[in-house]
Amino acid sequence: MESRKEDNYFHQLGKLRRKPLAIAGPCSAETREQVLDTARQLKDLQVDIFRAGVWKPRSKPGTFEGVGLEGMAWLQEVRHEFGLPVATEVAKPQHIEFALKHNIDVLWIGARTTVNPFAVQELAEALRGTRVPVMVKNPVNPDLALWAGAIERLWAVGVTDVAAIHRGFSSYEPSQYRNLPLWQIPVQLKAQYPNLPIIVDPSHISGKPELIYPLSQKALDLDFDGVMIETHPNPKAALSDADQQITPAVLGEILAKLQVRSMPDQAFVSRAEELRKKIDRADREILEALARRMRVVEQIGEDKKENNVAILQLERWNEIFLTRPDWAIQLNLHPEFIQELYQLIHVESIRIQTEVVKKDN
Repeated sequence: MESRKEDNYFHQLGKLRRKPLAIAGPCSAETREQVLDTARQLKDLQVDIFRAGVWKPRSKPGTFEGVGLEGMAWLQEVRHEFGLPVATEVAKPQHIEFALKHNIDVLWIGARTTVNPFAVQELAEALRGTRVPVMVKNPVNPDLALWAGAIERLWAVGVTDVAAIHRGFSSYEPSQYRNLPLWQIPVQLKAQYPNLPIIVDPSHISGKPELIYPLSQKALDLDFDGVMIETHPNPKAALSDADQQITPAVLGEILAKLQVRSMPDQAFVSRAEELRKKIDRADREILEALARRMRVVEQIGEDKKENNVAILQLERWNEIFLTRPDWAIQLNLHPEFIQELYQLIHVESIRIQTEVVKKDN
């Protein structure tokens, strides 16, 4: 059901301007004056779509949760006065009903909704027979199937103008990001659905203004189709997500700096093909080395079984996790990457030795 790339609403908007799609506006519509002031400034920056949330359920009650239906009239004013398409988040079928009555141009499904297939299916049914474009944020947890499933539910009811929004993934781990980018997940989504536009939301990934530009450029370098950036005339006074919003002036600087990489010429393609052959050979050598390692792991498992020794030898694994990152530094490899790699190797080694011990018991 996926539409052709050239027919998709989001691709068409970017194609008209010959630049990445730019979606911007405040996290929340707070007042009529705030909405119209922001839209006036964004119109001058040639932003493609004006975004603002009117329903904003927060993690805890008692905080600002949006102006609700009143904000729809403000978005209509933006549309009529400045000619900007307007977008807002929907989380319930009733939201869709209100949005369509107020001629909202684009809807998006938030991360907390995407995580729930029941909720997404209800929204999809409410959209059946409509032609409104819909953007789908990734679920809060790193689950590609949930993200893809939400998109496919929309296609199944005939909504073809669909885009994905990459806004990062929640984690308990300390990080410089509010939400971990985990770029491999949207890249896998892109590989699965080549015609699906993917837009980055660097505001929610970063949680801070200084990371918005590098995250946006990274996304464009990965051939994403555009950016969605939270913009407020006075971020410090914002009633929601104040720390991650930027002014229209800063947004203008970011949009001016962003670069779209050109299509490769034949010389580049030829050089890249040679280098990819080298990568293929190196990958084969890595896999052969891993196979040799796992055969040794299996032999150790046999010895542990014969001598009734526990599979997990914590002192040995602590030694591995301490030494391998140091070896990585000596080889100009990123130590954190190697540490993550050996976590996986550890899990597979335990699995192999467990199978050996269980055999014939």
